[in-house]
Amino acid sequence: MDQTFVEEQKHLSDIYAQLVRMRDNLTHELETSHRGIAQDLIDMSEEIRLDFIGADETMETLAAIETLNSVIDAYNQSHDFTVDKLRRILLLLMQPYFAKVRLQLRPGRPAQDVYIGSTGVTDENRRPLIVDWRSPIAETYYNQEMGPTTYLVDGRTKTANLELRRQFDITQDVLHMYFDTTVAIEDSLLLRALKRHHSEKLQAITATIQREQNAVVRHDDVPVLLVAGIAGSGKTSVLLQRIAYLFYREREALRPDQVYLFTPNDVFGRYIDTVLPSLGESNPQTFTWRGFLSKLGLSERGTGADGSPENLRILQERLPELQLQPDDLRDIRVGDTILLKSSQVSGAADKFSRFPVGPRFAALVSDELHSRLERRLSQMAKSDAVQEQMLSLDLDDQIQIFGETINSATEEDLASYGRTYVEHLYATAHDDIEQLKWLRIDRIGMRLLDAPGISAAEWLYLKLLISGHGERDARYVMVDEVQDYTTTQLMVLARYFSRAHFLLLGDENQAIREGTATFDQMRTIFEETHKTVEECQLLTSYRSSPEITELFASLMDDASKASLSSVRLAGVKPMLVERPEREQYLATLSQLVEEAAAGEGLTAIVAAERSRVSWLSRQLGDAVRVVRRDEALPKEGVVLMDLRLAKGLEFDQVIIPDAQVEVYPDTPLSRRRLYTTISRAMHQVSIIAQGTMTPLLAQHLQA
Repeated sequence: MDQTFVEEQKHLSDIYAQLVRMRDNLTHELETSHRGIAQDLIDMSEEIRLDFIGADETMETLAAIETLNSVIDAYNQSHDFTVDKLRRILLLLMQPYFAKVRLQLRPGRPAQDVYIGSTGVTDENRRPLIVDWRSPIAETYYNQEMGPTTYLVDGRTKTANLELRRQFDITQDVLHMYFDTTVAIEDSLLLRALKRHHSEKLQAITATIQREQNAVVRHDDVPVLLVAGIAGSGKTSVLLQRIAYLFYREREALRPDQVYLFTPNDVFGRYIDTVLPSLGESNPQTFTWRGFLSKLGLSERGTGADGSPENLRILQERLPELQLQPDDLRDIRVGDTILLKSSQVSGAADKFSRFPVGPRFAALVSDELHSRLERRLSQMAKSDAVQEQMLSLDLDDQIQIFGETINSATEEDLASYGRTYVEHLYATAHDDIEQLKWLRIDRIGMRLLDAPGISAAEWLYLKLLISGHGERDARYVMVDEVQDYTTTQLMVLARYFSRAHFLLLGDENQAIREGTATFDQMRTIFEETHKTVEECQLLTSYRSSPEITELFASLMDDASKASLSSVRLAGVKPMLVERPEREQYLATLSQLVEEAAAGEGLTAIVAAERSRVSWLSRQLGDAVRVVRRDEALPKEGVVLMDLRLAKGLEFDQVIIPDAQVEVYPDTPLSRRRLYTTISRAMHQVSIIAQGTMTPLLAQHLQA
């Protein structure tokens, strides 16, 4: 009998039993506190007499309400802490840990065993039972260096001697297997994970993060990190692990709404939406380019993604010479009520006309408009119409707006109530001033560009040039599949999120559209706005078998090919065939679909264009499921989609149904499109040409 296995199973059983006890205790604590706090709040609220008759009585009533609110706030803080701990316990009960390292932290002292899990937990004495994979000491596991190793704690380097690096395959309290490993190529847990079939959702790679991936996940917080990774190198997984790492490292200061994630399409967004929750973290704000513009209220105009970046540069060059015209300015209004006429806005702008139109000018004019609006609201607050409207409010509305009922009739008090009331009615006016809604940006942009209209990208860029700021609260922006973004899009994002740090991940070999930005252009864009751009590379394929990797690598240039590798075991040789006749072609395709449907996992038929998807759908009928932009992937079966929708996804098998020379001529773009399509496959790829095979793959044809 394997004594090590017995000992590790006993340790797992002990830890699991402690986790179960913690879960039960926390659940009981929440149930008890809910009953107790509920009764306490009832008792306290019943003791409060709502008395607003006189000044003293009003003060006593408000003080009692404030005391009650303080008790509620204290309860919420305690409650949130308990709920968070319970959440972590429940996560660990699915798999308490996945690895262990034995470290000698000080010479002459006994080595310590450290168990690593998807989150961390301590016992009742605050001793760590399981450490979070993002903790500094867990880095010794990901370094994959036996013997002397280092890790960082608060910027200081700690040394240790790694005596053991052990991986576990665990479900709840059952140990299936353990592996003692040293370097990546012998990473048994990784190889076992790679054998599995595709799932409809991307899985976290926490237990199998490799050394080059870990370098990205734990990279120093820099203004811009550009990651170039080959197909299947885990770029998206690394990006999500990086977000989880940042949440852990800045858990007291970083909120999910301060992190923006840009994905290529909605299918991809759904594919990845369970990774961070499985690590105990909330998803960030997730957008496509169109979704981002829609959030800003720009969905009604052309996106401008493919527009000329030269237009943005023209806006930047010509803006300082701009002379505002009266029609460039508009009223400040809320609904039908004009608060400041355009002539008043023009007067404020004229006051600072000695400054060029730009951030300083916008700030000065906005401050002046705020002051004028304040004076206007003060006047309105004293008007008979506002006073009459205010006094006619029912009691519920009065309490909602003023926090109390109107019980004083002095002119001074009524004026104070009136001011609060008009601020309530016209609260958005100050926001409109900050958002530069007093400027007709469309009209200005058309004049600067001498064009009949401007795109969403041009409109937003011009507004950023004038205001000097975009999203002030954003801390991090992650852009996946960055090679599919144009220079125009990246110039807008870099300026809109000028205060945020960027993580850009992509593969130039997967740039499937003409006119997208090169990595050199990306560096130039972000060096202008963020000063420095650091880079990492991911050169190992974890998705595709060696045979598939070799096939898509044949489409790369020789320099890139030399550094590429796959860690998977040998698999199935790719199938490439020509079928000159239509009937023969459809028969072969139907047979492949039938075989795929009878097998395990998910197969994707990836066509070059949407028009081809429509034609194939009619030919194959109910044998395939067409995936639309707003749908999630199934777990198994055969799906049909175009290449743009398949970007970033992976499948057990990929069928390329249109590999003929007419669809994929010998061009750099076709080479990248084929590389991208083939590299979606994990275990098997079948390539059919209806006619003559593309010369890009002709050398691989089977007899």
